[in-house]
Formats: sequence, C-alpha cells, structure tokens
Amino acid sequence: MSAPAPVLEARGLRRQLGGEIPTTLVDGVDLVVQRGEFLAVTGPSGSGKSSLLYLLGLLDLPSAGEVLIDGAATSRLDEDARAALRLKRIGFVFQFHFLLPEFTALDNVMLPMRALGVLPEKAMRGRATELLSQLGLAAHVGKRPDQLSGGQRQRVAIARALANDPLLILADEPTGNLDTASSDQVLATLRKLVDETGKSVVVVTHDPALAARCDRRVHIVDGRIAEDRRNARANGEG
Repeated sequence: MSAPAPVLEARGLRRQLGGEIPTTLVDGVDLVVQRGEFLAVTGPSGSGKSSLLYLLGLLDLPSAGEVLIDGAATSRLDEDARAALRLKRIGFVFQFHFLLPEFTALDNVMLPMRALGVLPEKAMRGRATELLSQLGLAAHVGKRPDQLSGGQRQRVAIARALANDPLLILADEPTGNLDTASSDQVLATLRKLVDETGKSVVVVTHDPALAARCDRRVHIVDGRIAEDRRNARANGEG
C-alpha cells in the first residue's frame, strides 16, 4: 500500500515582481510538508518568508513552479476553485488576529463554516463552541474581541482557522504581536494541535523559542532555502 501524499509540496516555486528592475521574492523553492509535521520558516527580514507562505497558502500565484495540496496540483485552478480549496483544506493565522470587532468569539469562529455552507446552524454553533472550549476559551464564547486579551484573541483566531477541519494550518508571525505569556499560550496551542490531532502546521517566525519547539526548521535567505534541518524535540510542553 502506497504512503499518503504529503499535505503540502512546493516544486521549483518562484515569485518575481515585474518592473524596470524585477524583484525575486521566492527563488526556486522545493519543500515537502508531511502529515503531523510542525515546520518553522525562519530568516532575516525581507528574505521571502511571508511571500513563500502566501504562495503555499494559494493566496498568491507563483511566477513559476507548482504547489500541491494533498497531492493535487493547483496551478491550473481558477480563482474560485483556489478559494474553495483554501476554505476546505487550509487554515490561516496571522500576526494580527483579524477578528471582526462587532462579532462575538463564537460568531467569528463560525464565519468559515458559514462560507463553506455544509453544516446546519446548530452543528456550526456546536463545533465553534467545542473548538473554543478545547482552546481554553469556554468562558469567553460570548465576548467580542475588545473584551479579550491579546493571547485570547489569537486563540480565537486559531479556533477560526480550525473551523472547517483543514489538513494544514499556515501561521504568519502568530506570536509577533504578543507578550511573552501570551506567546507561550499560542505556542503551546500550536504544538498541541500537531501532537494530539495530527494537523500539519507551517509557521513563519522570528521567535527562536517558537522555532525551537517545531519539528523542523527551514531557513530562508534571499528567497532560497539556505538550511533545512530537523530540531531535537523541545523539553516540556510550554
């Protein structure tokens, strides 16, 4: 029996901006992310980390190369098909939570489920409540973002990313706007997702503590992979 396809694969991925002097953001990246893998993407500012993440998440189109999600090529999909694939298969967490301020935590988590349109209202509410409870937010489901701490808001954002049970979570500097205690909470949440649910997580980060807790670290310099190595598993849960 053949092994399952990687959750995510990049083949010869390149992103170049036109203009009088073309700028290459991502330059010939080959990358494979397996099921249940926690991968950190590190590198100096301007190295192409976030540009790579946006390509991997189908938020931007490559100038050359291919992104495969669960073994399926994506380069020939039209924008509607790409959007549908993102909604079903990929969850996003950003440095700023982007929660809708007028909505409660519960309603924010339900947004991707409403967009997908598969579950009835009662089931959506039940799933959103369960996700928030799993992330330690059972007492805060009815609160708006301005009634939550920074760490709580980011955990709501993680619950929202999980709403449609995606294969893959992509996180861009998820602890970059948080204090140390809140960063530790978010880091522990992401680590737990990988260890207990088998989700694959790719996180762009400048945070050495977060990178050290991942299974693997890819270091980007000038749009290229300069190093790809596995980490020794971190001690403790964080």
